[in-house]
Amino acid sequence: MITEEFYLFRHGGYNENRQVVHLDLDSFFVSVERLLNSSLNNQAIIIGGSSNRGVVSSCSYEARKYGVSSGMPIRTAKELCPNAIFIRGDYEQYTKYSNLVTEIISDSAPVFEKASIDEHYIDVSGMDKFFGCLKWTQELRTKIIKESGLPISFGLSVNKTVSKIATTEGKPNGELFVPKPQVQTFLWPLSIKKIPMIGTKTFQTLRSMGIATIKTLSEIPLEMMQNVLGENGKSLWLKANGIDQSPVEPYSERKSLSSETTFEKDSTDVLMMERILIKLTEELCYKMRQEEKLTSCITVKIRYSNFETFTMQKRIAYTAFDHTIIDVSKELFKKLYNRRLLIRLIGIRFSHLVQGLQQINMFEDTQERVQLYQALDKIKNKFGEKSIGRA
Repeated sequence: MITEEFYLFRHGGYNENRQVVHLDLDSFFVSVERLLNSSLNNQAIIIGGSSNRGVVSSCSYEARKYGVSSGMPIRTAKELCPNAIFIRGDYEQYTKYSNLVTEIISDSAPVFEKASIDEHYIDVSGMDKFFGCLKWTQELRTKIIKESGLPISFGLSVNKTVSKIATTEGKPNGELFVPKPQVQTFLWPLSIKKIPMIGTKTFQTLRSMGIATIKTLSEIPLEMMQNVLGENGKSLWLKANGIDQSPVEPYSERKSLSSETTFEKDSTDVLMMERILIKLTEELCYKMRQEEKLTSCITVKIRYSNFETFTMQKRIAYTAFDHTIIDVSKELFKKLYNRRLLIRLIGIRFSHLVQGLQQINMFEDTQERVQLYQALDKIKNKFGEKSIGRA
């Protein structure tokens, strides 16, 4: 087997002193609901769409014992756990507490990355010289729990992949430190399901090859993994061998998303401008879903041929779905364009963004519509964002 040191020496260097923390708020949505309503403690909680056609966004450990999981249809969840308490969810509260935890981390951490609404990575490399990485992380976790009231787990190890797996193994509300000499001993007995980003299709492919544990995957020739799964095969092989050089990306929060078009010739063609507005909205919605964001404020802008510029906005329920935002943008445009003068520019902006996991988009009550958006996004991911759109 190719060793970690040999591979990294051959492909660009090796940092044996790297230390990365992964922090994950346990059952985050459920924990926030319980913080706001203590009567929910120790109850089976399911958060998601309120109708039978909705989808589970999150659930408590008490509900998971019955087989309930994220992404499951609400109807199935009710059959598995009929006595559970079902809650639609509150985006604003979840974002408020997520931002609170981020602020606590930013006050202490040298370099951190906000990976999702409930996950953070921190690069604490070199801190052992001054304080001790494990002790520092333990004190940060204690501070987060004390100041936010939320349970949180962490994993500490040599890179993002191992630390994230360590967090999963340390849950709920726990911690796990995996020093470099113990990385392979820790990883190898685990199921390949534990490797981040292994989807159902990839898992089935690996199982059909007789690969069940991370150790077996690490022993497969790298060339074979690349032949079967391409670049993804190489990435999985490296992770199975405890190798992940991806950096902790410094966190910066996007406040809004916007797009606009200036016409080659000033126009009063309302139908043409509505088509452009729909196209701009689709592109921004796709980008927003890719960044795991939702918006609650839509602004439409027009600029007349005399350069006078006007905007109009509307607050809506948090969403990232094209069909909802398109209706709002068309409504705003009709109200805004009342002078019937030539227009030279039209634009749209999404603001009041909140960060969330992809599941947060599943609060929409129609399961089929959620699946449609997931299918469309997969096509765009593979063939480009302009590969498919509304007729």
